[in-house]
Amino acid sequence: MFRLDGKVAVITGGARGIGAGVTHALAAAGARTAVVDRDPVRAGSPPGRTMTVQADVADAAQVEHAFAAVHDAWGAVDILINNAGVAAREPFEDITSDSWDAVFAVNTRGAFLCAQTALRYMRHQRGGRIVQIASVTAHQGALLGHAHYAASKSAQLGLTKTLSRVCAPFGVTANAIAPGVIRTELSSATLGPSTLAELGATIPLGLGSVDDVAHAAVYLASDEARYVTGITLDVNGGQYLR
Repeated sequence: MFRLDGKVAVITGGARGIGAGVTHALAAAGARTAVVDRDPVRAGSPPGRTMTVQADVADAAQVEHAFAAVHDAWGAVDILINNAGVAAREPFEDITSDSWDAVFAVNTRGAFLCAQTALRYMRHQRGGRIVQIASVTAHQGALLGHAHYAASKSAQLGLTKTLSRVCAPFGVTANAIAPGVIRTELSSATLGPSTLAELGATIPLGLGSVDDVAHAAVYLASDEARYVTGITLDVNGGQYLR
């Protein structure tokens, strides 16, 4: 079960953190993985089964180039993991329009551009999987100065629901994962070690790991989830219940 043999997966922001964990899990399930990231990429999957493309997902031309490179190399785009994201910890009253736009450019416009481009390939293949990595803040809001981040992740959930309807006629599913507090470089940098530890103490199952999110992504990308679309899978250790 949950095998991805022969599938080609594109993971945005896959160089580190949750993206790297998802990349490794998809590769372990048999997929060929293409990491799209704007920073130098550290790929750790088996040689010949991973490629890297440097691109900014907020730039339409770079997104087009990245997906074309993957399709030229492997002849398909079967799975898209929209993971690329940025966050900024700023008090609500101090958020500038430039800061707001910078967060939305990656988290929301980037997710839209990648989904739109991936669907062009998937519709011709009559099948595919789109998985958005959102956030628990899309449900409960942000309490620590991340209003723009929470709003951008809420927008991702709305995009996911619409994609599930748009994509269904082509045999393509669209789902989201809403992680809670996951121990990553990004969460440590934006929250700080002490705040991260304090948050973990309030969560019934404690802090999550990238593997917790990665396993959920493998499921949603698999054939076993072929009749699952438009949902948000909460991976938050009991932090938020709905």
